[in-house]
Amino acid sequence: MKHLILFLISVLLASNTSMAQTRKVTGLVTDDKNNPLMFANVNLKGTTIGTLTDLNGQYEIEVKNDSSILIFTYIGYQTKEEKVKGRRKINVELKQSAIDLSEVVVVGYSRKRITQNLSSASMGSISKKHRTFNTESYSTIHENDFKDVYINPLSTFSVDVDGASYSNIRRFINRGALPPKDAVRIEEMINYFNYDYPQPKGDEPFSVNHELSRCLWEPNNLLLHIGLQGLDVPIDDLPPSNIVFLIDVSGSMRSQMKLPLLKQAFKMLTRKLREKDLVSIVVYAGSSGVVLSPTEGSSKKEIIESLDRLEAGGSTAGGEGLRLAYKIAEENIFPGGNNRIILATDGDFNVGPSSNAEMERLVEEKREKGIDISVLGFGMGNYKDDKMEIIANKGNGNYAYIDNLSEAKKVLINEFGGTLFTIAKDVKLQLEFNPANVKSYRLIGYVNRLLDEEDFDNDKKDAGEIGAGHTVTALYEIVLKDSDFELDIPNIELKYKKNHPKVKGNEKFNDELLTLNLRYKEPKESKSKLLEKVIENKITPSTKTSNNFKFSSAVAGLGMLLRDSKYKGGLTYNSVLELAKSAKGKDEEGYRAEFISLTEDASLLSQNTDNK
Repeated sequence: MKHLILFLISVLLASNTSMAQTRKVTGLVTDDKNNPLMFANVNLKGTTIGTLTDLNGQYEIEVKNDSSILIFTYIGYQTKEEKVKGRRKINVELKQSAIDLSEVVVVGYSRKRITQNLSSASMGSISKKHRTFNTESYSTIHENDFKDVYINPLSTFSVDVDGASYSNIRRFINRGALPPKDAVRIEEMINYFNYDYPQPKGDEPFSVNHELSRCLWEPNNLLLHIGLQGLDVPIDDLPPSNIVFLIDVSGSMRSQMKLPLLKQAFKMLTRKLREKDLVSIVVYAGSSGVVLSPTEGSSKKEIIESLDRLEAGGSTAGGEGLRLAYKIAEENIFPGGNNRIILATDGDFNVGPSSNAEMERLVEEKREKGIDISVLGFGMGNYKDDKMEIIANKGNGNYAYIDNLSEAKKVLINEFGGTLFTIAKDVKLQLEFNPANVKSYRLIGYVNRLLDEEDFDNDKKDAGEIGAGHTVTALYEIVLKDSDFELDIPNIELKYKKNHPKVKGNEKFNDELLTLNLRYKEPKESKSKLLEKVIENKITPSTKTSNNFKFSSAVAGLGMLLRDSKYKGGLTYNSVLELAKSAKGKDEEGYRAEFISLTEDASLLSQNTDNK
C-alpha cells in the first residue's frame, strides 16, 4: 500500500509539473523601425498550434514547455525563431526580406527604380536564381469622355459591386509605390465602401436614391450621385448553398501572401456556414483533384482539416480545375438555392485552356445552368487581374482582392450575404438626359461595364448582380446647357439637331434634368422588370450634401489623381483629404479612416515621384 501511495504521489507531481509548464506567452511583433506588424503569424514549431498578431502587433499563444520554439513569419520579412526558455513575454523584431521584396516590383517601373527600393547589400544577397520579375497584368482602361447630349442622349451601363481594385491599390500604396493606372478602376474604389441608403420598400429588392450638387473638381459642373441599396436578408432566411472551393495550389501560390492567407480566409468562411449548406473542395496545380467531397456546413472540423493539408507546388492547370469544379457543382445542385464556385488564385492560368475567350465561354455556359462563380485574388508579382475580372463579370459573381486577413473578414464575414446570395440579376441602368437643360455628361468609371443602347431592353444581355445588403453607387459629371465649360468634343453639325424632339415643343419637360431607367430580374426569372425615376433640375447646396455624396466624391477624386485623369480639374490630394475627413461619419469598421490614411500616403508618394 505504501508503494502504491508513493507511486500515485509521483504521478500527481509529474502531472502538476507538466501542467505548470503549459502556459501562455504574450508579446509584440514589430519591424526594424519599431512599427507594429498586424496579422503576423506566430506558430508553435512542430505543431499545428498558431495565432496571429492583432491590429497593435500583440499576440498570445499557449506553449507546452520551456523547450518550445515559436516561429514568427510575416509577408516580406525574414522568418525568426525564438526559444521560450521560461519566458512569459517575447517581443520580436522582424527584418525585411530582400528576396520577398523583389516580388513586389511595380509594373512600369524601371530596373533602376527597383534597386533604389533595396539596399545594395540586400541586392547582392539575391542570387539570379531567386530573382523574380513582375508579370502582373491589367486590362487597359480609357476613361469615359464627355458625351454631347444632342448626339448621345442615352447612357447605358451594367452595375458593378466589386471592390477588388481598391484593396489592390491599397496593397501597392502600403508597400511604398503608386499603382499602375490600369489597376485603378474608380467604380470599384467607390463601391468598396458602404453608404447609408434606406432599405427598399414594397416588393422591390433594392431602393433607388440620388443626390445632385456641385462637383468637387469642377464647381461649374454638377455631380449626380446614384445609389442602390440591396435588401438586407437575415442569414438564416437565405436559401441553402452548394459551394465549391476551387483553390489554386500551384507553385506560384507558395508565398505567405497567397496560399497561407487563402487558407485562413476560407477557414473564416467555413465558420460562417450553416448546417443546410454543402461544401466541396477542388484543387488544381499540374492536375486537378477533389480534396473534399460534398460535406455539410456543420462538419466544420473536417472542412478545416482539409484546408490545413493543402500545399503549393507544380504548374497551373486552371482550365482543368474550373471544369472539375463545375462538374461537382452540377452533380449537387440545389434547385432554388445558391449554387456557386469560389475561385481563389493569383490568376496565373498557364497550363491547359488559358485564353480569356475560352474561359469566358466556359463560365457563360455554366452560368446559364444556374451556377455562379465568385473570385478571390491573392498575391503579387504575377497577379492576373484581367483574367479574374473577366471570370467574375461573366459568371454572375463578385471579385475581391484579399491582401490581408482584415480584408478576408470584410468580404467573407461582414458581407457574407452579399458575397454569396444574389437578390437581383442582370441589373442595368439607362439614363436619358434632357437637352433642354444638359449640354453634356460623363460617367465616372464603369468603363468595362458600358452597354449599347439596345442592350437595355434585351433580356438576353448579361449584366451585373446585386447581393443581399449590397450597395451600388455611380457618379455622373454633368455640364448644364448654359455653361461655358470647355469640352473636348468634336463639333459635329447634324441636319436634325435644331429640330431635336426633346427641345422643341416639349417645354413641359423643362424642369427635368434626366430620366433614370433601371432593369433587373428576380434571381430565378428570365424576364426583366422596369423601374423609372425622374430627376429634376434641383441642386442641393454643397454645404447641405450628405456624407454619402461627399465621401463618394472624395474616393472618385483619389481615383482620378492616381490615374492622372485629364478631367481632374482643380483636384489636389489636400482637397480630397479635406472632403473625406468631413464625411467620415460613424465609420464603425474603420474603412473610411483607412482611406484617409491611404490618401495621405499616396500624397507623399506622389511628391516623391514628382521630385525624381
